[in-house]
Amino acid sequence: MSKPQKLTVVISQAPGKNPHKRQLEEDLATQLMLAGTAEVSLIPQVYDLPEDHHAWLWLKSIPGDMVVLGWQYPRALRWTLDRNGVRGREGLTLLRSEEDDESAELTETQATGIGSVNVPPRRIFVLDLKLHTQPQPYLEEIERIAREATVPLVSLGGFSLGPSTPNTVSLGNNSSPAPTLRPATSPLDFRLTAGSDAPPVAVEARRRWYPVIDYSRCTNCMECLDFCLFGVYGVDGMDRILVEEQDQCKKGCPACSRVCPANAIIFPEHKTPAIAGAPTEDAGDFKIDLSKLFGAPSALEIAAQERDVELVADGRTAVGMTVGIPKRQADKPSGQRDDLDDLMDGLDALDL
Repeated sequence: MSKPQKLTVVISQAPGKNPHKRQLEEDLATQLMLAGTAEVSLIPQVYDLPEDHHAWLWLKSIPGDMVVLGWQYPRALRWTLDRNGVRGREGLTLLRSEEDDESAELTETQATGIGSVNVPPRRIFVLDLKLHTQPQPYLEEIERIAREATVPLVSLGGFSLGPSTPNTVSLGNNSSPAPTLRPATSPLDFRLTAGSDAPPVAVEARRRWYPVIDYSRCTNCMECLDFCLFGVYGVDGMDRILVEEQDQCKKGCPACSRVCPANAIIFPEHKTPAIAGAPTEDAGDFKIDLSKLFGAPSALEIAAQERDVELVADGRTAVGMTVGIPKRQADKPSGQRDDLDDLMDGLDALDL
């Protein structure tokens, strides 16, 4: 008789060599393996993985519920997975930030966007590694999820990747030498080792920069397609907006996210929480200084300036506000701006 497959836990490792982040990742992997709670895999940061990386094939092959931990905002991580075909219903977690607690949960019934497609019934639980510096809160939450997880009777084998942890750890009554995490031979090596007890461990992947669409918010207005002049966006066979040529995006430029009326475009590596995928609309501890609102450049003006910088860098002509700028009140005749228009644009400029 086949053994039930354990819950799959995937750790999307932070790029670089931050020792505190790496230690937390390795402590989590080791203690989960010793506890026998889950099958654990460490992979390079999913946002940086190329579309043909072996990790995507493996992630798509997981049939049941899974837990994914990463250093980006959960919304950014969830929709990065979705864009690469790793889909599932959002699994609700008890590990929440203060921003989550203070905001209303965006459920499937509340969502105003066009939504994802071909979503299987399994759940994906996304945990934010920025919330805690110690593994225990994550271990307790994963144990809770494992008790109610749906995991088919399917054996997928094991995978291995990166560095080593020769430590001995104790979890409850289970104390034994930690398994060795074997190194890979190249930056994109993702070796299949069927039946191996050693967990997969990630190695560095090339850093990338491109937009990720949150389809729970996206209304398919196509304003990003009109605004972007670098060929990043396109439409699929169902006439849905998509990021078609992600590597055409200009590194560091978040301009298209500023013109999106639904705040549906995420740049997971941007320093501004609202653009990086923070859970709430206000996304941070911004305090509105009304004395600075009037006369401040609007979000659209900032976006146009950012786009012009990249156009000029490409040897093209700056276009300013003359191309692809959406009209905030398209159904109203154009006229003189009033204080409300200035106020709204001032709020936009603060990335609220």
